[in-house]
Amino acid sequence: MTDASPARPDPSNPRVRRTRDRVLVVARELLADVGPTALTYSLLAERGKVTRQTLYRHWPTREALLVDVMLESGDGSTYPEPGTDPRAVITAFLRSLRHGLDNPATASALMALAAQADRDPSAAHALAKISEDRHHALNRLLEPSGTQISADDFAQLVGPVMFRRFLDRRPVTDATIDTVVTHWLTSTRQPDGLPS
Repeated sequence: MTDASPARPDPSNPRVRRTRDRVLVVARELLADVGPTALTYSLLAERGKVTRQTLYRHWPTREALLVDVMLESGDGSTYPEPGTDPRAVITAFLRSLRHGLDNPATASALMALAAQADRDPSAAHALAKISEDRHHALNRLLEPSGTQISADDFAQLVGPVMFRRFLDRRPVTDATIDTVVTHWLTSTRQPDGLPS
């Protein structure tokens, strides 16, 4: 008996990687141009010059595609470096996050997943995967400092950036990020948990 599910592409194959990267570029363009609801596998296959079967082998669900659109920026921006100063590392991380959220495709993908998460378990799982990935990424950057942050700490740092960007609909300035980081650092260094 043979397995009827399509074989997963080998990410170490350069041809597979090129196809995947090209499709992600097209998906980002389409998300920015037509939005998440109009991004279908049919349209993506046509514009990406691949078959729908190829898309399903790489991304069995639309949510999996949106996760990769978010986690693989593809815009050539520099990612923060690990460091020994928690303030500098967290600030650089939040600025990088801001840069990613300013990308219309990334913002569109995130909002699509958030809109579906209450009624769609795969969208909720995708959001959790993105959050976990970014939390672990920040902790890897903080390793040289000896600082590691909990999931609650991560929410306290990222939450204000997300609120300002998506609910308040105002720019996330460097001053906003500095205030968030200062407040978090101050509050975590007090025995009673209150800022001084």
